[in-house]
Amino acid sequence: MNAKDAVAIRLQVLCAERNIAINELANRSGVAPSTIYSMLDNRSKNPGVVSIQKLCDGLEISLRAFFDDPIFEDLEQEIK
Repeated sequence: MNAKDAVAIRLQVLCAERNIAINELANRSGVAPSTIYSMLDNRSKNPGVVSIQKLCDGLEISLRAFFDDPIFEDLEQEIK
């Protein structure tokens, strides 16, 4: 799994745990819904750290808490 896919899965899990829809997360975080949807599908190849930070703010977690998940432990090497 690559980092982009791991970020997308982590966002989906966090939203499901909190029972919040993508549009609600967008409202809470100040990020356009289209930006979030592009992070969840293949349109965005490189989700920016500033956008992830805003989403974390909307989820009321730190960046550290976002990335402190086993899904990020065994990512594919991005440099080939």
